Amino acid sequence: MSTTRPTTTLTQPLLRPVELGDLTLPNRVVMAPTTRARAVNDELVPTDLHAAYYGQRASAGLIITEGSWISERAIGFINVPGAYSEQQVAAWRRVTGVVHALGGRIVQQLWHVGAASHPDHLGGELPAGPSAVNPNEMTFTARGFTDTVTPREMTAEDIAATVADYRAAARNAREAGFDGVEIHGIGPYLIPQFLNPRLNHRTDAYGGDAARRRRLLLEIVEAVAEPWEGRRVGVRLSPYWTSGDRFAPDERTLADYDELVAELNHHPVAYLHLRGRDVPAPGGTPDFEAVARYRRLFDGPLIANNGFDRETGNAVVEEGIADAVAYATHFIANPDLVTRFAMGRELAGANQATYYAGEAEGYVDYPVSGWEGGDPK
Repeated sequence: MSTTRPTTTLTQPLLRPVELGDLTLPNRVVMAPTTRARAVNDELVPTDLHAAYYGQRASAGLIITEGSWISERAIGFINVPGAYSEQQVAAWRRVTGVVHALGGRIVQQLWHVGAASHPDHLGGELPAGPSAVNPNEMTFTARGFTDTVTPREMTAEDIAATVADYRAAARNAREAGFDGVEIHGIGPYLIPQFLNPRLNHRTDAYGGDAARRRRLLLEIVEAVAEPWEGRRVGVRLSPYWTSGDRFAPDERTLADYDELVAELNHHPVAYLHLRGRDVPAPGGTPDFEAVARYRRLFDGPLIANNGFDRETGNAVVEEGIADAVAYATHFIANPDLVTRFAMGRELAGANQATYYAGEAEGYVDYPVSGWEGGDPK
């Protein structure tokens, strides 16, 4: 791969406009979804802090919100906002209003953790997953990180209700003023659980082979697209996700994802948001080929994510492997990330102790870079 630095900072590939389905972006620097656990209230509604947080980052080509619960049964992490109640819709409308007033674009990510929840989140009831198999993960409860339990197997009625919940959440997102939605399909959560043969032992229409294991996601895509005109639904996937003893990519699972990504070409998908392989060490180079594998299979726009910086982000776009690049950690500590990229300025580091706890500290108090004089670096 080539990581040649652009000749001038203001003509770098990341700063070029792009279209993702019916979303028109002024630049290709996307704010990745990051769970920040700041909805500290019983109703799980976003607050003024959320409006400030996203408003500060409105210069992103596109903001993708933190994953938002599609229903009370979807919950699997404390203090994460939802997308299922009138109160939540009204509060999100304030967030989107601020972002739009500042010239930004924002889509809502829709989330369900499935078997990776815990009775503590569900009023004492067991979580539900594709099969009665413990995902062997950790869930963050009011007691701290807690081991998951063996879930109950979702019935056909549970699955139909879940698809309906996704449809309703997408309708709520449109009512709240979002520009579109993204389906959370990464990590060890509901959708990857159904895709995973180690967790999905079903023998009905939603399990038994790769085609049936991906049926749930494809039904969700169609349901979520219904409230929107055109292509305003993104799908986020993580074929290389590794955790515990249930999620370990191998040739079988990667081949299943190959088929899934190719199948997405036949559904109303605005973009594919791909979380690539983990970078071996901080500052390491992302695996471009891991992204290119799915670029060759997906005909639409592709957002690359995981381990990219300014230089590698520009390179992956310049080489035609991705249409845009999503940044999580960099956006946490650099609300003016686009400006810093444009001016060639150094990036600030984030305080990991405040990632999932706190109020304003480590959330809305990161400063923008000042002008030190001289030419951009």
